[in-house]
Amino acid sequence: MNIELPEKRYYGIGEVAKAFGVNTSLIRFWEKEFDALKPKKNAKGNRKFTPQDIKNLQLIYHLVKERGFTLEGAKTHLKENKQKTLNNFDIIQKLERVKTELSKIKDQL
Repeated sequence: MNIELPEKRYYGIGEVAKAFGVNTSLIRFWEKEFDALKPKKNAKGNRKFTPQDIKNLQLIYHLVKERGFTLEGAKTHLKENKQKTLNNFDIIQKLERVKTELSKIKDQL
């Protein structure tokens, strides 16, 4: 999953939901379910996500939506094998970027 977000310190929940292609309610639900997600909230209660929160959301999205884990399965997987999961996820992201670059080169030929 390639997320296109500009380089910023904080992202609004609408931006994040649009980038992931999900509803804002799903992001709020995952925030309650997963301890890794801790967005900052201002006085009005608006959530602001940091780049680290975005990385955690990408990992959760990968486990739940792409690999088909249940929420409980994703929670236990993150608790038990967090470092291994992060390494595998980073490798997958790099390979997806290489794949998109190669397809761009192929289209130019």
